[in-house]
Amino acid sequence: MTAEGPLGRLDDDDYPAFTMGRAAEMIGTTPAFLRALGEARLITPLRSAGGHRRYSRYQLRIAARARELVDRGTPVEAACRIIILEDQLEEALRINAEFRRAAEVPDAGAEGR
Repeated sequence: MTAEGPLGRLDDDDYPAFTMGRAAEMIGTTPAFLRALGEARLITPLRSAGGHRRYSRYQLRIAARARELVDRGTPVEAACRIIILEDQLEEALRINAEFRRAAEVPDAGAEGR
């Protein structure tokens, strides 16, 4: 079967393959917890044609991280904010590293001057 076939999406971290019930079961929580993460805008599940929430593996990893924080006593809203800030910091560090690498490359046009 090719990557374009119906099973090819199983490798896609962003493909919304899991129902709310299955997603909750996979990360050991309740559908209400997943709804709370959606209300806090940490994750936004896609909707099936029938209007049911569908979650990707990427979203489940984020939800699992939130669950870890909540299990340690962090309120849901604070856990969501922590994860959002961690993601923003990671992105800023990535961009900063790209700028540093670009600054290390000598200007090829300057050598001939």
